[in-house]
This record gives sequence, C-alpha cells and structure tokens, in this order.
Amino acid sequence: MQTLTGHEAGVDRAFQALADEKRIAILGRLVEGERCVCEMADEAGVAQSLLSFHLRVLKDAGLVNVRRVGRWGFYSVNTQTVSRLQGFLGGLQSAVAAKSRCCADPGCKCRTN
Repeated sequence: MQTLTGHEAGVDRAFQALADEKRIAILGRLVEGERCVCEMADEAGVAQSLLSFHLRVLKDAGLVNVRRVGRWGFYSVNTQTVSRLQGFLGGLQSAVAAKSRCCADPGCKCRTN
C-alpha cells in the first residue's frame, strides 16, 4: 500500500495555513467570489494589515490567488489546491477503509496479539 504524506501530495502547507480559525473564516468569505482586501477588512472589522498577513499565509500555501489592480489586491479561492486537498483526504479515507476491512477479517496478518 502506498504511504500518504502531506508533503508528497503537496498539501502540508495548506493544512498548516488552515490551522487558524481566522484564515478559515477568510476562505469562507472568498467562497462567495473574488474580494478586495479593503472590502474584507471593512466587513470583518479588522485592520487591513492583519487581514493582509492572513491572506499572505493563505497565498503562500496556495489556497488563494491574488490579482493586482494598481495597489489593490483582489483575492479568490485557488480551486486547484482545494481539489488537491480533496484528493489527499479521499486517498486517506480509502486507505483507512481498506485497513478497517483487512483488520475485520479473522485472517488479518496485521493484527497484534
């Protein structure tokens, strides 16, 4: 069976970025469509510098795309990375299910007695 690791699947940085509830909330807002930093800062009631920090972490992790227009940044969800995360989790789920089926079999050789 193939070993699944976040690094091999290219998702380790994305999971690290998602470990913060503020960044998850930002992604939730971006699901509605492309947004300007200034809009999101006003809506969230946070300083633009703090929002920009979180957006940079999300961008560095590949979770968001940024489109520059002058000095303004317009952010959107990077659907390719979301698909990669989905694929990684689907593979993990399949591996766990296969292991569960194996260990439910009385002849399972991976049981420890």
